[in-house]
Amino acid sequence: MGLSSADTATEAIQLCIFDLRRGQQEGQELDKILFFFPADFPFSRQLSVIGLSEGLITFTRIFSPEVACEVIEADRHTHVFYEAEPDIWMVMIVEKNESEAIWRVDALQKVLKEIHSLFLMFHGSIRALLEKEPAGGLIRSHLYPFIIDYLRDFLFGKKLLLPSFRDCLKERGTVQMLTVSREAAIEVQSLVRLLEGSAGNKPCYSLILFQDLLVSTTLSPVDTISLFTYSILRLTPHALSSGVSSWSYLRKGSTASHVATGSILTHSASVLEQVYGSQDTSHGVDDNYHVARPLQQDRWSKGNDGFLVTDLWGAENGSSTPAAPTIWLQQTEERMYLSAYQYKSLTLILLVPVASILNGDQGVSLVKQQVHENASLKMLKVEEILSKGWGGENAYHVSGYRYLLVDGDRSVSRSSPPGKVTTLTKESLLVLSKVREEVDLEKGQMVGVNAGLEKDLEICIRAKNNAWVIARITKGKEVYMVLERANDTLLYASEAVEKFSNRYCNGAFSLD
Repeated sequence: MGLSSADTATEAIQLCIFDLRRGQQEGQELDKILFFFPADFPFSRQLSVIGLSEGLITFTRIFSPEVACEVIEADRHTHVFYEAEPDIWMVMIVEKNESEAIWRVDALQKVLKEIHSLFLMFHGSIRALLEKEPAGGLIRSHLYPFIIDYLRDFLFGKKLLLPSFRDCLKERGTVQMLTVSREAAIEVQSLVRLLEGSAGNKPCYSLILFQDLLVSTTLSPVDTISLFTYSILRLTPHALSSGVSSWSYLRKGSTASHVATGSILTHSASVLEQVYGSQDTSHGVDDNYHVARPLQQDRWSKGNDGFLVTDLWGAENGSSTPAAPTIWLQQTEERMYLSAYQYKSLTLILLVPVASILNGDQGVSLVKQQVHENASLKMLKVEEILSKGWGGENAYHVSGYRYLLVDGDRSVSRSSPPGKVTTLTKESLLVLSKVREEVDLEKGQMVGVNAGLEKDLEICIRAKNNAWVIARITKGKEVYMVLERANDTLLYASEAVEKFSNRYCNGAFSLD
């Protein structure tokens, strides 16, 4: 599109949230700004960025009234859009690298979606908070620290590293399942019954993880994804021991992205201080509101009884005892107490409705006691069985293949271990990223034009380094693969995919 970036701010990344229903009267334009990063941008520049975004949204609706604007490519910037809630937009503006495009728009949009889904889980909807306090102070006091805490996971040294082409064998918004034996599955189900029975007659839900993989869930798919994401960000043994999220696209071994962050990073310390600690409310943060900050790093620890503890939710009224953590379920719109228990590599999460516990945190302590008494022996047995069947970090490595499997209907993915992916050349990863862009475009067109219809798709490309890059999509399932073997033919590549499909995917991607 022939859009000029001249009026766009020159910093490498901006992220904003605004409400199209607000600030429509002259002199009230600032009301529409709910969040802006970098927070030290002058309001005139914030309004300029949001005004441009609002204009693009309005303009594109003329040609596509049913499908929201998702991306606008300008001369020097990519504008990524996500309508998180009706008329509430999240926009990320990323400066383009002069030599190559290093990110996928879909991956950046999923960062925005992840921010919103996590915010919903902890604070409820943005619109509900606006209706509760129309002046906007309440929602801003929640959004600013929450998103800044989230972005800390992307800060490496003095660089803010976004998902790049090197992460094209990962998929946000999905869970990674642990494959278990029949014996283990029976024991896990027995443990689930004990866990949920520990709450007495109170309706509750549970989620069980081993390492960073999902073993069992009784939650809806949308709530499972949100809680799974948070668990591996802050709760699993890896997250607790390393002090960093285990769901980062930038895990050990990944090569740094080339996205420069300009003055964002130069002034990052002062910006964060302004957002967190200052009494100045010029950035929209009001210290009169008590706000839980569940995404702060290094604030969960393992207690002597095996339950994880934190003071992120503040203290109980009139005491110094930390308040019990709570979350909101999107499926049922219930507020739930969150209790997490950890034994070695096993993490168990029990959710009990706040409304069903009359005496608050004291009642939560009683439920924990019941869990410990009723299920501790079963936890030990399940952890032992899962450990015996676990193949370690490279358990899902397939020799000769670097792959990503995605089941879109179930929101489940599996991929080659990160350490194996780093053995791929830059050329292979760039080509795979381009292939994924093509698939994203095809899927987007299907949503917009032929919603509900499925389309089979296969792409095979020989890269300049003689690697084969392959994508196959069929019946809601996707496989992406890199075969770095020189001088092999297309027939060999096709047969390699067939062998992989038959052995590891029950023939889901076979052409027969």
